[in-house]
Amino acid sequence: MLTIYNTLTKTKEPFKPLDGNNVRMYVCGMTVYDYCHLGHGRSMVAFDLATRWLRKSGYNLTYVRNITDIDDKIINRANENGETFDALTARMIDAMHEDERRLNILPPDQEPRATDHIAGMHAMIQTLIDKGYAYAAGNGDVYYRVGKFVGYGKLSRKKIEDLRIGARIEVGEAKQDPLDFVLWKGVKPGEPSWESPWGPGRPGWHIECSVMSTCCLGESFDIHGGGSDLEFPHHENEIAQSEAATGKPYANAWMHCGMIRINGEKMSKSLNNFFTIRDVLEKYHPEVVRYLLVASHYRSAINYSEDSLRDAKGALERFYHALRGLPRVPASGGEAFVERFTAAMNDDFGTPEACAVLFDLVREINRLRESDVSAAAGLAGRLRELGDVLGVLQLEADDFLRAGAEGKVDAAQIEGLIQARLQARADKNWGESDRIRDQLTAMGVVLEDSKGGTTWRLAD
Repeated sequence: MLTIYNTLTKTKEPFKPLDGNNVRMYVCGMTVYDYCHLGHGRSMVAFDLATRWLRKSGYNLTYVRNITDIDDKIINRANENGETFDALTARMIDAMHEDERRLNILPPDQEPRATDHIAGMHAMIQTLIDKGYAYAAGNGDVYYRVGKFVGYGKLSRKKIEDLRIGARIEVGEAKQDPLDFVLWKGVKPGEPSWESPWGPGRPGWHIECSVMSTCCLGESFDIHGGGSDLEFPHHENEIAQSEAATGKPYANAWMHCGMIRINGEKMSKSLNNFFTIRDVLEKYHPEVVRYLLVASHYRSAINYSEDSLRDAKGALERFYHALRGLPRVPASGGEAFVERFTAAMNDDFGTPEACAVLFDLVREINRLRESDVSAAAGLAGRLRELGDVLGVLQLEADDFLRAGAEGKVDAAQIEGLIQARLQARADKNWGESDRIRDQLTAMGVVLEDSKGGTTWRLAD
């Protein structure tokens, strides 16, 4: 049985959907004012992995991941660029989708945008006002009354009395309590706005996700996910808004993925220590980047470095070397490997253990390939099958191993030299054979001789 670590209860729990075999999952997506950095990629890949395993396990999953297409950062960046906010967000959404495709991330079933749900936000805000959980400040702003919600802090384990220490009302704010947060922001000069019962303005960030999630998945659903940096205040505020408005439990389980770190600090645009996904993909194959992101457990932090990317590349090369030269046939054999892989993934999506199973499977393929090609090929099919759960190992082995060779070497020349070397070996002209190998080595080409023939790849 699948178990998931629930941030709300701080424990692993057996996963039991609220509605039979149907699973509803909402994940906080991107605020689209700039290109996605690798930290965003970590979140997208983590929940892509969960999506793949839930579906592989037979669940009927509806996966919703929102787009925040209006907020302060978007407005500021659009003004800096001299463009409208919707022109900026359209470009960044297209770029995000391109990054996803390159990282083999499956698209969500629904991708709601905040600006398409303004009416729903008005309705939820009015419900909160009617129930006494929110108030119009008289200046166009509407605030949530944090002190009224009894369960505030249950996700993050923060206490209201501790949060009050040092909290203060900023100049220009009309809130009644320093802890209250904005649901609707009154219009400011030069900003986009929408009409509302409280005057023209735009939504606060937290209300957006409460409305989009409940609109797409209902008032209660199975899984809510996002980065660990969203646990407080964003997700805490979502719970307060949603449960106060509906009177029902919001999300049954909460999943939070770890951050990408550079020199011990979270990768973020605010710290200016980030690498965009496309920056990294200029230097490394997309599958290498994806493997880096799935090889660590989704809840753990990943320390980004050139060494970690080289390690990921080396792991994939080992897998593809095992696949190389074997015919593509349906998966067969290796049931014990499947059982171990399944047990690992059912233990809170335990990818480090799942990857260890793949390495053991590679050893068995390599052991069999010289003595029983049929069995080795069946296990190679099994390796691809399990790799697909992680979103890797679906390429042709040579295509991966020779990636980057275009424009650097002449493949026809290399193939000609390999044939000349094979002929020299057949003629037992060992000196000529060694000379050709040395020539290829000088060209940056690594030869690999096996029972199935000679293959090549570029040296690291």
